Amino acid sequence: QVQLAESGGGLVQPGGSLRLSCVGHGFTFSRYIMSWYRQAPGKERELVAYVSSAGDMLNYDDRVKGRFTISRDNPKNTVYLHMNSLKPEDTAVYQCNAQAGPSEYWGQGTQVTVSS
Repeated sequence: QVQLAESGGGLVQPGGSLRLSCVGHGFTFSRYIMSWYRQAPGKERELVAYVSSAGDMLNYDDRVKGRFTISRDNPKNTVYLHMNSLKPEDTAVYQCNAQAGPSEYWGQGTQVTVSS
């Protein structure tokens, strides 16, 4: 059974840091592009960052560039999102996504709240 399980969300003060993790099961993780998306209340889901299957290509939304880092550990079937200098506007549900051709999977999401 295919599963993507996120963890690491929570409440953090502005300027703080969090590390999100997403573990994949039931598919060949190393063949998939892995991405992090987020959706804030009342807003569309947006792509935050993605990493190629081999981990050699990274891309970030301009709003998080320089603050967030995406990485993956294929032997552990895990993708990470390191978030630094968090801002209130980063508050959202963060979901990981796995995509390879027509095959695509989503996690349930983890809530990140940035507030003082």
